[in-house]
Amino acid sequence: MKHVSRSLFLLLVCLRLHGVSGAAEKVRVAVKEGDSVTLYTGVQTNQHENINWYIGYLLARINGDLSNICTDVQCNEYTERFRGRLKLDYQTGSLTIMNTRNTDSGDYTLHITSDSSFSEKIFSVYVTGVSGVDKVSGMEGDSVTLNSGVQTNQQDRMTWYLNGIRIALINRNQSQICTDVQCNNTERFRGRLKLDHQTGSLTIMNITNTDSGEYTLLINNRNRFSEKIFSVSFRGVSGVDTKEKMEGNPFILNTGILTNQQLLVRWYYNGILITEISGENASIRDSSFICSADVQCNEDTERFRGRLKMYHHTGSLSITNTRNTDSGVYKLMIISDSRISEKIFSVYVHGESSCPTPFQLGIYAAVAVAVAVILLIVAVIYCYKRRARRNEANRTERDKQASGAEDSSPDQDALF
Repeated sequence: MKHVSRSLFLLLVCLRLHGVSGAAEKVRVAVKEGDSVTLYTGVQTNQHENINWYIGYLLARINGDLSNICTDVQCNEYTERFRGRLKLDYQTGSLTIMNTRNTDSGDYTLHITSDSSFSEKIFSVYVTGVSGVDKVSGMEGDSVTLNSGVQTNQQDRMTWYLNGIRIALINRNQSQICTDVQCNNTERFRGRLKLDHQTGSLTIMNITNTDSGEYTLLINNRNRFSEKIFSVSFRGVSGVDTKEKMEGNPFILNTGILTNQQLLVRWYYNGILITEISGENASIRDSSFICSADVQCNEDTERFRGRLKMYHHTGSLSITNTRNTDSGVYKLMIISDSRISEKIFSVYVHGESSCPTPFQLGIYAAVAVAVAVILLIVAVIYCYKRRARRNEANRTERDKQASGAEDSSPDQDALF
C-alpha cells in the first residue's frame, strides 16, 4: 500500500510538471532595467529534496544537502542567456537576477519537491525601462492621484502594484474590488487609498515619505496586457538625512534596524544598487549577503572599488577613503514581512580647497555680521569718547579765556 501511495504521488508530480493539474500560484514582479530582482521561495532548502527553477527550460537547481547545484549554462549547456547574472541563495533556494535586461521578462516557474509534497509557483517578471515612467511628486500631507486614462467598463481587470506588491484591484463588472489590506495582508496605507470605480485611477491621501516608490498599473483586456508606471516622490526635504564630510574621512549611514528582523536590506546610490543583505529567518550570525560590494551587485560599475562595508547585524553602510565623487543621494530600502520602507541620505563630500558649502556660507555670513556689529559698536564708542574729549577741551579753553579777560581789565580805584 505504501508503494502504491508513493507511485500515485510521483504520478501527480509528473502531471504537474507537464501542466496537467490546476493553475499554480502566480506572482507578478516588476523591476527597472539594470536593477536586481529576487524571486523568493519562502522555504528552507534543508527541508526539501529539490528546488528547481524553469524559464521554458531548467534554469537553476538546488537540493536539500547541496550536493546538486547549478545555474544557467551549468544546468543547460546550450544556453548562456544570463552569463553569470544568476545567484542562488543556498539557505532558501531563492533566485536573484542581477543587472536585469528587458530580455529577462517572462514567466519563471518554481518547483519544490519533498518526500510527501509538491508545489509550484510562477513569477511573471516584467523588466521595464525608464522612458515610459510618469513622474508624480507632492508635499507630505497632500493627496496624489495616479490617472489610468481608461474606463473600467472597457477593461477586464485593472491592478495596481507598489514595488511589485498588489495594493488595489477592480474588474469590469466591479464584482472584485480591493485596496490595501483587502488585497494583501499589510496595512501600509491604513485607509489612505481611494479607487475610482469609473476609471480605476488611484488616489493616495495624506501622503508620507514612505509612500515614495514605483506604482505600476496592469490592465488586462481580453488577455491583452498593458501597463503604466508612475514614479512617486516628494518635493519636501523633511525625510532626507543630510550628511557632510571632508574628503578622505569615512562616514556611516545608519539603518536604525536589525537585519534578522527584515527580509531584505538594500542600498542604492543615485538609483544604482550598490549593496544588499538578506536577513530572512536568520540570526545575526547567519545573515547572508546577496551582494556586498558595488561590482557584485552591478557588474557594470566599480565606483567604490572595495571602499564599501555593510554591517551584518544592522545593515548600516560604511564608506571609507571618501572622495568628492561619492557625493549624491543614498537610498535605503528595507523589506519586511508586512511593509516596505525607505530612508534617504543626501551626502556631500568636499575637500579643503573646494568651494564653501551652503552651510559654510551661512556660518561665514553670520560671522561677518557679528564682526560688523562689533566694529560698529567700537566706532560709536570711539566717536562718543572723542566728542566728549573735544567738548572738554573747548570748555577748558573758554575758561582760560574768561580768566585772562578778568586779569587784563583796569583797576577802578586807580582811575580816581
